Amino acid sequence: MTGSMTGKALVAALLASLVAGFGAAPALAQRAPESFELQERGRDRQDLRRGDPSTVVAAELAFARMAREEGTWTAFRKYATEDALWPSPALTSVQQDLADTPDPADPIVWGPDSVWVSCDGSFALSTGPASYATGRRTRFATIWQRQSKGDYRWVLDQGFDLEAGYEEPEMIGAKVAECPAGFSPRRSERADVRRGEAWGSGRSDDGTFEWTTEIAADCSRTLTVRIEQDGTMTEVFRRVSSPPAAREGQPAPSCGS
Repeated sequence: MTGSMTGKALVAALLASLVAGFGAAPALAQRAPESFELQERGRDRQDLRRGDPSTVVAAELAFARMAREEGTWTAFRKYATEDALWPSPALTSVQQDLADTPDPADPIVWGPDSVWVSCDGSFALSTGPASYATGRRTRFATIWQRQSKGDYRWVLDQGFDLEAGYEEPEMIGAKVAECPAGFSPRRSERADVRRGEAWGSGRSDDGTFEWTTEIAADCSRTLTVRIEQDGTMTEVFRRVSSPPAAREGQPAPSCGS
């Protein structure tokens, strides 16, 4: 990453705009089945055979609930993997950026309106409308990875402008990717969950879910997600962020090489 600001100074400068990507659809969250919370709270099975959108929704709702009850950045540290990334403005380590960051006085709230999951459930996307204390509303997009014990933690989180005229749907949309030829559901307790990858782009373990992040020189971002449908990788999500605003008296952030 290049530019006139680096390290903690850049993180502090961008934090206010960054949180726009991590906020709210409380009504959707309230309508979500209680079973979602029960699944996340303490599952007693290791049935990791197929993608299950309800487990991803459960993780997202538990994440949002912790943010409201215990603090926003406390929840982010808990639900992000050790190698998770977010834009600041180039993709940087969430855990490092938040290591000494206090929780905001007013918690951010959010809830998903759509979820896409790979056939094998190894990776998923959740997205929904977002809001924070100033009243600004945006859209978050989170890539989740299933861990070795079956719980989900996120590896990539980004924020985008909310669509003009957005209306909250009655139900959370959910889609599982088409399984590859020869796929055979089986019990799995894999311990070799992938770590240390550049999570801006990646693919699910079975190849039925993939995402890419493109970052322009002005630090605007494009996130694209595709899943296997009808025998081909089909785009199901694409959002482009606005370039981050410059601090007063400072040049605009640069993500050029």
